[in-house]
Amino acid sequence: MSTGESIRLQRLFDGGQNAVIVAVDHGLYNGPRPGFENLAPIVDRLRGADAILMSPGMVPHVKSVFEHRGAPALILRLNWGTQYATQWNYTESRSVPMISAAQAVGLGADITLVGMSIKTGSEAVDAENVAQVAACVAETRVVGVPIIGEVYPAGHEDMAPEERHEQISIGCRIVAELGADLVKTFYTGQRFAEIVRSTPVPILALGSRKAPREVDALELAAAAVRDGARGVVFGRNVIQAQSPEKFLEALQEVVKNGVEPGAAAEKFGLA
Repeated sequence: MSTGESIRLQRLFDGGQNAVIVAVDHGLYNGPRPGFENLAPIVDRLRGADAILMSPGMVPHVKSVFEHRGAPALILRLNWGTQYATQWNYTESRSVPMISAAQAVGLGADITLVGMSIKTGSEAVDAENVAQVAACVAETRVVGVPIIGEVYPAGHEDMAPEERHEQISIGCRIVAELGADLVKTFYTGQRFAEIVRSTPVPILALGSRKAPREVDALELAAAAVRDGARGVVFGRNVIQAQSPEKFLEALQEVVKNGVEPGAAAEKFGLA
């Protein structure tokens, strides 16, 4: 790991703490979802996050959030995949590059992210997706920024829990073997700790769909951290909360300080 990568990762896990990242890149795949229509005021309310995950084209519209000392780290996606455009029911999980790591740094990125889906049903597509991860890792090594490998199984919502766990376990090890510095993926339940143990880089658990209750999302975060995750990447569960700021504070209490989810929800008056 280069000096630049090390410095940027240490900032994310400041003092060895777990990280709370907010994802606001949903429009890149799904258009203006509820709560994400006008991104600038939303991102302005997230200044307390450790990092914010965005798509490249939106950075100029919200750059003031990152222009001060102590600002959240900026994470930028490097590729686009059909598996995320869930509204169109794509089935091939094809991925294409959007920007290079150098271009991401030019936009102000502190960290980058590359998504990977495999076992798509096509050996050629799987190989192309893996090659794209490898290429992105190589680019980040040159410019000295860390890279997160996002493991997103094709058709994961229709899988049995056991198959989903197995695919995520294999995918996490693959992106780590390809050189990712961190892994972002789904929490798989009772056996998630097995994935943490077999993945030699820190894992961040993503929030996925909006939970029925805000305390449910806090409980997911608590379970992931208890089983070894080094933080969370939540999007809809933060942005679509009754008060994104209060939910973010409660989430930090749970992820960083080990506060029980119910107690955190009560402290911040969550729904």
